[in-house]
Amino acid sequence: MRFLIIRFSSIGDIVLTTPVIRCIKLQIPKAEVHFLTKSSFKAVTIANPYIDHFHYLDNDWDQMIQSLKAQEFDYIIDLHHNLRTAKIKRALNVKAFSFNKLNIKKWLLTAFKVNRLPAIHIVDRCFETVRTFGVVNDGAGLDYFIPKEEEITLADLPYAHSFGYIGLVIGAAHATKKLPVHQLKKLCSELHHPIILLGGPEDRAIGNEIASVDDVKVYNACGKFTLNESADIVRHAKFIITHDTGLMHIAAALKKPIISIWGNTIPEFGMTPYYGSHLVKNEIIEVNNLSCRPCSKIGYNKCPRKHFNCMEQQNVLQIAALAEQWTKK
Repeated sequence: MRFLIIRFSSIGDIVLTTPVIRCIKLQIPKAEVHFLTKSSFKAVTIANPYIDHFHYLDNDWDQMIQSLKAQEFDYIIDLHHNLRTAKIKRALNVKAFSFNKLNIKKWLLTAFKVNRLPAIHIVDRCFETVRTFGVVNDGAGLDYFIPKEEEITLADLPYAHSFGYIGLVIGAAHATKKLPVHQLKKLCSELHHPIILLGGPEDRAIGNEIASVDDVKVYNACGKFTLNESADIVRHAKFIITHDTGLMHIAAALKKPIISIWGNTIPEFGMTPYYGSHLVKNEIIEVNNLSCRPCSKIGYNKCPRKHFNCMEQQNVLQIAALAEQWTKK
């Protein structure tokens, strides 16, 4: 059977689809797996051995549709489920199974703080789309494959970090998911272990400011490495401290211990670090009992209430103390 799996974005959401990709490939005899995503996220899955063919959404919609039609798919597994995937499903006119995003229940939670969401991780909700085929979760967790040519060496890192380091992910897609700079600086000051700051090119200036607390102990890698090189830095870290963002899910795929710090989003959305049946240290840090939280299922450029209590009230001394315990184990 020939499957088209669709997930356009973003980094973390694509990584969360990987158990479904793997299980379709391994559990359905002679399954041919095609994956459609945005070309800007090519690096996330390019080395995945469970994907037979890649397709990319770019500026030429008509050409993409014609290319997909030529494949004569048997089934579509729509793990994005938006207007664009609806257009693709209509154009291809084959049997499709779509992920239930539970948007009404998420709206009830963000708008009225009424939680009707099932206590099920999003990975297991994704598996509902392939239940018809007898595909089940194998418990192996997420996948992330780093191309050999993008693996780092010790020569790529400062000498002070070559004997072990903590990875600190300072970036996130939205500001309300990130600790303020002064909180991140305080956290780095309290940690007594080499630290590598991780993020994209857009985080480099803030990374420089954070690293200024101790430019020997703290190395700003933001914008200096590709996504897969950053993933390899994650792979070699002792553990990861991170916001709710794509590198958090990559770290989980690489079976790294994670301290995750949550702001306007909440674990109840079902997107916590996922290890399957693997037992890996994982600590969730959040400010509880805030009447305004969650304010969004995604995030904002600034706090709608202007106080940003979900991150300003984070006890970074407690986070640092936990990290120090982990460095000694």
